[in-house]
Amino acid sequence: MTATIAPATPAVAGDERTLSPAEYEMWAAEVRRLAEERGAVILAHNYQVPEIQDVAHFTGDSLYLSRVAAQTDAREIVFCGVHFMAETAKILSPDKTVLLPDHDAGCSLADSITAEQLREWKAEHPGAVVVSYVNTTAAVKAETDICCTSSNAADVVRSIPADREILFCPDQFLGAHVKRVTGRDDIHVWAGECHVHAGISPSDVRAQVAAHPDAEILVHPECGCTTSVLDLVSHGDLPADRTRVLSTGGMVEQAATTTAGQVLVATEVGILHQLRALNSGTQFIPMNDRAACRYMKMITPAKLLQTLRTGKGAVDVDPVTAARARRAVEAMIAIGEPGRGGE
Repeated sequence: MTATIAPATPAVAGDERTLSPAEYEMWAAEVRRLAEERGAVILAHNYQVPEIQDVAHFTGDSLYLSRVAAQTDAREIVFCGVHFMAETAKILSPDKTVLLPDHDAGCSLADSITAEQLREWKAEHPGAVVVSYVNTTAAVKAETDICCTSSNAADVVRSIPADREILFCPDQFLGAHVKRVTGRDDIHVWAGECHVHAGISPSDVRAQVAAHPDAEILVHPECGCTTSVLDLVSHGDLPADRTRVLSTGGMVEQAATTTAGQVLVATEVGILHQLRALNSGTQFIPMNDRAACRYMKMITPAKLLQTLRTGKGAVDVDPVTAARARRAVEAMIAIGEPGRGGE
């Protein structure tokens, strides 16, 4: 999705800005000029600050953006996200230059399992099929049999023969969700988590639902509240017809078509800027207004501009590692297109 939304005065969580409208226009004009001069395409994740979402050529989830990177004719990819996302873009576009404005922009979920830990886990379960979320490092993907996204994880698991053990990593909440919807009991789940999604709690859900009883509810499967939400739905305490567990891409699609007056959104608050721009007739309310990823917010307007001026910040992946990781991603795509629901 192209981001051409004019900046507005921040009023609610998810629309915090550091530039005034006049400053934004000057900055954005220079960013676009330099991008054109360099032959660069700017990709922004849904959780980036509003200014960067607005100036980017494409905004979306990490796998969608990586596939855009692979399809574009641009010489350079400027990836405004976190490190594993830029790595994935490089894996799928090995001949292109991928720039990340801040290499310290990490990910607590991706960091919750290392390639060495995965190798040790595999040794404990010989013959098991390794399913890794796309929110992992290139080194972990290289040790993986097949990747998955939050929107296709259940389909990936269903594609694996019933007599094969499965090692699912690294997100424990997505893993629990997949076990629940597939009914398989031979899935071993790694105890990793995204610190932001894990922090959205059942108590947040109860408080917000009580305050907004008629709202539609969108919950990301990485959230610590997902199991509780589904339990409440099963007991009739939440309306099944208004409660959806969706990936970030799925939330974007739902936001564009919903006619609900209010929508409670349980994910990182950066996505609210995009949802509100897509549908001004609906009030999008964070389930937890403190659910902001400090790593995503490390990519600032100033750092993006500096990257375009200097061309510094290239992300490289060892060719052997990249080739092995690419096979795991391609194995997932062979099962079915993940659509916009990359994570």
